[in-house]
Amino acid sequence: MAFTGKATYDGGATLPELFRDVSDVIGMVTPWETPLLDAIGDAERPASSTKHEWLEDALNPHQDRLDGAINTVVTEVAVDDGAVFRPGDVVKLEVTSEVMMVTGVADDTLTVVRGYGGTTAASGADQAALLVIGHAALEGEDAAASAERARVVKSNFTQIFTETVKVSGTLDSLGIIGADREFDYQLVNRLRELTRNLERSVLCGVKSASTPEGSDTVRRTMQGMLPSVSAGVTDAGGDPLTEAVLNGALRAVWELGGAPNAIVCNGYQKRQISSFITTGAQYEKAGADTARALIGVYESDFGRQKVILSRWMPKDQALLLDLERVKVLPLVGRSFFARQLAAAGDYRLAQIVGEYTLEIHNAGDGGHGRLTNLATT
Repeated sequence: MAFTGKATYDGGATLPELFRDVSDVIGMVTPWETPLLDAIGDAERPASSTKHEWLEDALNPHQDRLDGAINTVVTEVAVDDGAVFRPGDVVKLEVTSEVMMVTGVADDTLTVVRGYGGTTAASGADQAALLVIGHAALEGEDAAASAERARVVKSNFTQIFTETVKVSGTLDSLGIIGADREFDYQLVNRLRELTRNLERSVLCGVKSASTPEGSDTVRRTMQGMLPSVSAGVTDAGGDPLTEAVLNGALRAVWELGGAPNAIVCNGYQKRQISSFITTGAQYEKAGADTARALIGVYESDFGRQKVILSRWMPKDQALLLDLERVKVLPLVGRSFFARQLAAAGDYRLAQIVGEYTLEIHNAGDGGHGRLTNLATT
């Protein structure tokens, strides 16, 4: 059977890869860095099953929205979720100064005292936010019903990443330009490719809709960050990424209870962020000839965010992440490793294998955010 791996003759009759009187450096422009994985860091523990599960919890909500507009005199107020409220709650519409007292709750309808405490009754538009200022208990009353929430089970699946290295015995025995052994050199490059693919999958991966656990015909894939972050999503409407747009997106996540500490974007949007300071070029020190026109950490009204430049982010999007809520875990015993395979001839054969999954907490209720539909030109 003809040999199908890498051999000395692959480059043609001139044998360009064997030792010659040339510089012993191999030029490579193919990018393989993984800045997001570097920022996330190693997980404290591995996943113990191909279906990785975790629990999420949240405090009881402190606001809801009107289900229909109200005028200044009605005392029956419809809301989206009446379970948020109970008699004795002091509430107010976000956009008015009126305070109301809730005296009764029937399904999704509140009975309220308007203009409580001498405040002035005001109208409210449909879907206006109704905030719970606090609950006022009666002196000596019985304990209220408990209001705990059930924890929610979230899950993701592991994905197998693999590459193969096959090098002829002749080529592996010879010195080559830029490396001691061809086999080891190829192993390193395949591992770089796999870590690059892992970062891309962590960002953009999608799990199978019908058979996420995989089968003998369905490949098991992980769900990435972009399809997971479904709350705190801001559509820029084709506008460029400005400070106003970025701060509006950060505020949207903050209002849901999140606290992003990282912004992940590609090169174009990174330059948009760095342009926030180009109107006043900053020099490293007085008299220096090196100007700084970049932002590595953005300090907003809603905290400090490290700006992570990733080649693998879609050009028209940016992620607003809380890295404390994100983990990339190997399946137990399945971190990337190289395994020598039996050879049936004069060659060396190995397989690199790794199996990983993404754990991202509160992606569906405001722990993270996403900017979409940003201008790209």
